[in-house]
Amino acid sequence: MRRTALAALCLAAAATAGLTGCLPGQNSADAKPKEPFAGLTGGEIADRSMKATTGATSLRMKGDIPDDESNGTIRIDMALNKKGDCAGTMSMGGQGKADLIKTGGTVYMKYDEAFLRAQGKGDSKSDTDAVVAMMAGKWTKMSAKGKDAKDIAGFCDLDSVLGGAEEGNSDAKRGATTTVDGTPAIVLHEKDGKDRYTLYVATQGKPYLLKVTSTSKKDPGSIIFTDFEQRVPADAPKGKVLDLDKLGG
Repeated sequence: MRRTALAALCLAAAATAGLTGCLPGQNSADAKPKEPFAGLTGGEIADRSMKATTGATSLRMKGDIPDDESNGTIRIDMALNKKGDCAGTMSMGGQGKADLIKTGGTVYMKYDEAFLRAQGKGDSKSDTDAVVAMMAGKWTKMSAKGKDAKDIAGFCDLDSVLGGAEEGNSDAKRGATTTVDGTPAIVLHEKDGKDRYTLYVATQGKPYLLKVTSTSKKDPGSIIFTDFEQRVPADAPKGKVLDLDKLGG
């Protein structure tokens, strides 16, 4: 893995940078008697959302985020919890897909051929062909404490991914109400210089962060958060699993 806290780039930037609002809030004359978060500023809503989101014991993240090393995009769809378990998929630059499961002290991964060939750029064709023949479409496993799995294991820890995002003092501005995948939400706007961030906060139940987008040139991206407090399906794959630690030893 090239980047550990894949989702935190948008979440933490929008929540903790001491940002200043970029758009005007709603006119008080337009307020409705049952408006969500009545009487709260955008900053107060954002702070409550960060507290609720970082307090969740599990959630699912889905979206596209930048990769520093390749200057490309990583697409993730991952459920994870504070026990360090995770399960989902990822791809880099749209080139193939890798399935990932971490449970207990073991990381399991399954790569398709396109993913392996994309990661093998710079290697000889014979070496890449050998890796594809050995690993494509097959589950592999590594110790989560091993050198090659440490970054992946760290990403699967929800506390690490959301680290720092609970810090408050947001200056977000209230926007319109909308829905995110059918869930009612309020839009919050923040800025940091020329960078713009948009947060979508649930208006029913706990004020979870449902979506965050960034137009920052450095860290553009969008992440959707769902399945709060749901079980993470991090079950070890059945059948034959290739032990990469034994091969490396």
